[in-house]
Amino acid sequence: MCDSARLSRRTLLALAVAAPASGTRPVLGGDRLARDTVQAGSTTGLPRRLTARSWLVADHGTGHVLAAYRAHRRLPPASTLKMLFADTLLDRLPRGGRHTVTAADLAGIPAGSSLVGIRAGTTYTVDQLWQGVFLRSGNDAVHVLAHMNGGVARTVAEMRARARELRALDTHVVSPDGFDHPGQVSSAYDLTLFARHGLRDPGFRSYCRTRTADFPAGGGKTFQIQNTDRLLSGTWGLRAYPGLIGVKNGYTSNAGNTFTGAATRGGRTLLVTVMHPADSTNAVYEQAAALLDWGFAQGAAARPVGTLVEPVGAGHRTAPSPTSGSGAGGPVADGTVARGPSAGRLVEGAGTAVALLAGGAWALRRRRAPVRARGRHRE
Repeated sequence: MCDSARLSRRTLLALAVAAPASGTRPVLGGDRLARDTVQAGSTTGLPRRLTARSWLVADHGTGHVLAAYRAHRRLPPASTLKMLFADTLLDRLPRGGRHTVTAADLAGIPAGSSLVGIRAGTTYTVDQLWQGVFLRSGNDAVHVLAHMNGGVARTVAEMRARARELRALDTHVVSPDGFDHPGQVSSAYDLTLFARHGLRDPGFRSYCRTRTADFPAGGGKTFQIQNTDRLLSGTWGLRAYPGLIGVKNGYTSNAGNTFTGAATRGGRTLLVTVMHPADSTNAVYEQAAALLDWGFAQGAAARPVGTLVEPVGAGHRTAPSPTSGSGAGGPVADGTVARGPSAGRLVEGAGTAVALLAGGAWALRRRRAPVRARGRHRE
C-alpha cells in the first residue's frame, strides 16, 4: 500500500484545508470561511472567550465578513430557520387579510414546540400571525401561515427553493418552523444570508424589532406578547443592546441556543450569528454582543476575510451542482457519518451558484455537521 493510502481521513482533511489541491472546489464566500480556526482581518480586541461551535460577524451594507469561525459548519438551526420562512412567505399574503383557524391548521405541530397561543375557531389577521412568528417564535403561527400557503409540504419545498436562490447551500429544510428533525441543518453563513436579505424588506425589519404586541385571546379579548430576543428586550439579566434591530433567536435541547442579530451604530449596520455556545442560556447573547462590539470598534476599514454573496439573479451567473460527492455523507463530531439526502429529493445542493468576485471565483464546498436526537423546548 502506498504512503498516501495510509493517511487517515482526518489527515487528508487537514491537508486539504492547509493547501487546497488543484481542482478542489473553493468555498462560497471565500476559502478562509471553511477553516477550523478563527479568521479575522485583525484579532485586536477580538473576544477571547467564544465557546460557540460556529459564529460569524459581517457588515450588512458591504457584505464583508469581518471575522468567522467554522462559518459553513452545518448545525441544527432551531427557530433561526424562521428567518428563511419569512423570507419565503412574508409577501405572499396581504397583512390585513383575516383567517379563521381550524383544527387542521394546527395539526402536526411537534410536541415541545413554543407556541403563541393560537386557538381553533378564532380569527386572526396575517399581521398578527407574523407577530406570533417573530415575537414568540410560535410554531402554531408558522403552521397556520404554512396551511394558508397551500400546506406544510409545499412550504418546505418553497423554502428549499428560496434557500437556493439566496445561495444558502449549507441549509436543508425539513420543517418550516425549525424544530429538530433529522437532516434539518443550516450554518452561521447561511443564517446571516437570511438576515441580510430579510432586513432589506421593511416588513421583515419591522417585525423583528417589535418588542411587544397585543394578541387575540378570543371573545374580543387580547393578551400581550413579548419578543423573546433578550438583547432586544433587555430581560433575563441582560441589558438591551444599543441600536439592535432584531433579528431571530432560537433554542431546542438538541440545537442548544442559536442567535442571529443586527445592530446599527453611526450609520453602519453589522450582522452577527452565534450557534451552539457551550455555556448558559445567556451566552449566545453575550457572545453576539461582544462580537458586535468588536466589529463596530474595527470600523469600516476592517479587512474582510470573506463575503456574503448576493442572491441568484443579482448579477451573478450560476452553474450546475457538481455531481461528484453531491449526496455523500461527511464526518461529524462524534465520528459517525451524516447520510446525505437521496438524489431524487429536492436538496439544498441543486443549482449550486458560482459568484465571480474581484480577485477570482468563489464557489461551494459542501460540509456536513452532526444531527442528533430530536429535542424539546424551543424558543
